[in-house]
Formats: sequence, structure tokens, C-alpha cells
Amino acid sequence: MALTISYTFKGQQKSIGYANDKYHDAFEAVAAAEGIDTSDYLAMEQAVRMSTRDKKTVRNFRDNYIRQKGFTDITVVRD
Repeated sequence: MALTISYTFKGQQKSIGYANDKYHDAFEAVAAAEGIDTSDYLAMEQAVRMSTRDKKTVRNFRDNYIRQKGFTDITVVRD
């Protein structure tokens, strides 16, 4: 089963192929496709995970970071 990620980057609709074995999540895949380094994000996400048990806090951190980078409407589509 093939996976495709549909997303909007800075107002432009795009889609890419996606493999679970290559990336941790859909955001990492689209960031790599756009040439964005996520190492600072991964380090901060780990720090947030270690400082709280609240999943909502981690999700809010991720969603805010994604919006700051210009991504919206990230959706994984199964073909």
C-alpha cells in the first residue's frame, strides 16, 4: 500500500510519496522535501516530551512549529 502526503507550503499545494521506514512522521517527510533542517525541532520536541507528560503540550509545540515554517493542511493519503 503506497502512502502519499498532501500538504500546503507557503500557500502552494503539493504532494510527495511517503515511507514510514524513512521518516519519523509526516512533518519530517515534508520538511525534508522542502529542504528544511529539523534538527532543532527534534531536539526541542525531545526536551518538551521530557519536561511534561501532557500529550496536548507536545502536540501544541509541534503544530506551532509546523505553522511557523509555513506548512498547513498536512494529510497522509493511502492509495
